[in-house]
Amino acid sequence: MRPDALAQVLRQLQATIGDSDDPAILSGLAEGDDAAVVEVPSGGKIILTLDFFPPIVDDPCTFGKIAAANALSDVFAMGGTPVAALNICCFPPCLDTDIIASIIRGGAEKVKESGGMLVGGHTIEDDVPKYGLSVMGFSADGKIWEKKGASAGDAVILTKPLGTGIITTASKAGLVDALTFQLACESMAMLNKRAMETLRPFEPSACTDVTGFGLVGHALEICSRSSVAMEIDFKTLPFIGTAPNLAEEWLFPAGTNSNRHTYEKSVNFSPKIEEHMIALCNTPETSGGLLACVSSSCSAALLEEFRIQGIPAWQIGKVISGVPFLFFI
Repeated sequence: MRPDALAQVLRQLQATIGDSDDPAILSGLAEGDDAAVVEVPSGGKIILTLDFFPPIVDDPCTFGKIAAANALSDVFAMGGTPVAALNICCFPPCLDTDIIASIIRGGAEKVKESGGMLVGGHTIEDDVPKYGLSVMGFSADGKIWEKKGASAGDAVILTKPLGTGIITTASKAGLVDALTFQLACESMAMLNKRAMETLRPFEPSACTDVTGFGLVGHALEICSRSSVAMEIDFKTLPFIGTAPNLAEEWLFPAGTNSNRHTYEKSVNFSPKIEEHMIALCNTPETSGGLLACVSSSCSAALLEEFRIQGIPAWQIGKVISGVPFLFFI
């Protein structure tokens, strides 16, 4: 759904169910974080999320891996560890069972890699194949990363390059070179687990992952929840392969315009930034990286640790004082 349409639906749902009076519900619909959080008597916290979508690549196993990595990402974005996952399977009755098995196998491999256990699932018949996971994660020490908490002066860190949305869209028309497509698939299938584990000792003040609302939308979520503004240094943004060239050809998915329309009043781009690159910053991502705010006093050490661990990471900006707003300079 478009971000503005989703927000309208959720407001109506919130009006229907009201605020939870259960003190164990720490993050639900009202909070708008990446996953729901429920406190358990031990002091730990359960993290609950789900995600599924139709194929964005042709190879069944790769699709399964990407869909699973995308669903698991919300747990990592909140600093948690996956415990159990359930398959969400929507497949046409005519679809070859070997293809279905390959999709599910790809998902199972990623759940296992995450440290969690695939414990079941549910299937329905659907004209368009769809696959994903419902995931339960856990935070044993009770520390949860939310979108709120960023403070002026914090460094803004991104752990995957951008461009998956435009690359997968253009690939359907055969307009993407093999290397760029391979890099995009590898990025989407890569779990945010190691990035989260590297980030944890540096105690991020706010965190989310970059997915359907694009870099602009997810950065603005942190700004809104934290009551701060953010300055993004455009020249530091990493892109996958030829994604900027595809943007110049204007090969964007439909979600780009929806995102741009939703967020345009809360973002300002330097006049030096070309129109197609503005659109690319608004383009939906699939299984994108973590977007985290950390104290500027430790950002250099964090980036060095990412380098040592062989994990991609970039400092792309800083948090500044002000009403929730995004500046691309």
